[in-house]
Amino acid sequence: MNKTIGIFGGGQLGRMMAQAALPLNIQCTFFEANTDCPSAALGPVFSTKATNGLQDFITSADVFSLEFENTPLIDVDVLTKQKDLHPPRQALAIAQHRLSEKALFDELSIPVAPYKAVTSLDELKLAVEQLGLPIVLKTSRGGYDGKGQFVLRTVDQIEQAWAELGPAGELIAESFVTFSREVSIIAVRGIDGDVKTWPLAENHHHNGILSHSIVPAPNSADLQPVAQDYITRLLNHLNYVGVLTLELFVTDQGLYANEMAPRVHNSGHWSIEGAICSQFENHIRAVAGLPLGSTEVVRPTVMINIIGQYPKSEDVLALNGAHLHLYNKTEREGRKIGHITLMPNNSAELTTLCRQLAKILPNPLALSEDMSI
Repeated sequence: MNKTIGIFGGGQLGRMMAQAALPLNIQCTFFEANTDCPSAALGPVFSTKATNGLQDFITSADVFSLEFENTPLIDVDVLTKQKDLHPPRQALAIAQHRLSEKALFDELSIPVAPYKAVTSLDELKLAVEQLGLPIVLKTSRGGYDGKGQFVLRTVDQIEQAWAELGPAGELIAESFVTFSREVSIIAVRGIDGDVKTWPLAENHHHNGILSHSIVPAPNSADLQPVAQDYITRLLNHLNYVGVLTLELFVTDQGLYANEMAPRVHNSGHWSIEGAICSQFENHIRAVAGLPLGSTEVVRPTVMINIIGQYPKSEDVLALNGAHLHLYNKTEREGRKIGHITLMPNNSAELTTLCRQLAKILPNPLALSEDMSI
């Protein structure tokens, strides 16, 4: 197939999608402000700053996708008058607005924590009265990796929370969910409506940034069918094509949806080595109109993000069962610049590998030495 896929964004997700596309003889182009982006080695990059950049980008490909849910809708609207975009505009618009996202979850009977819209200090005070404390106050638009959020625990924090987030405009106040762990389900839907899901990933964060994911999530056999049902409802309702991610909290009352991401996801990077067909390849297959591949797990896998500083490649590659992925990004505090996939044979081997990695990584975040698979 000699098809070209245009991707809004040129970061590591676009890079890994393009890497998955090449064996299928599918080329990728990118629309990105920084023409020296991680995806630049994989195909032409059209600058968002160029006068005719968007139209040149639209001309460059047959069908389009994206790597970032905050892709400007104004650009999407220009594109979709001429070419097809997967996932659909509706999914993108909903994911960009947390209140619309919660309303969709409600409509599809996907459980969420109680929430209220907040547009003034008085409405914030009312939300505190109605929801109780603690609550998580978030901007309705933007924000990722813990940005654009304020955990409000006491009444005397109300003024501070409003001062910090109020200028952003419309906010959402959510009841604080008591949960035992965070998981995510990733699924893909083809143009023909075929849906496939990968096993739940158990996700661990440090300072709002994903540290590592374990797949399949331990002790999740009863959670998997519920999560699959929720994400399938979303995919079919939106007439979605491509990969979709749903982040969930595990609570005593069952699974609560946190948010969805209309794209390939950090918690699915494990699938490059750990599944028969990765999230990246299946996304490319779906967008190109090809049959979907098996999402079956090869064996339990752990993905660990490289944050801020690069380790020595030779140290990582000397570890048995370790796979190294670097994104060609400059080092910066808090920045995801690569990931490592571990494929241990058992929990004891995983513990050994984690201890070794903790000594190798300049910034091991919350990497635990006693993880189990």
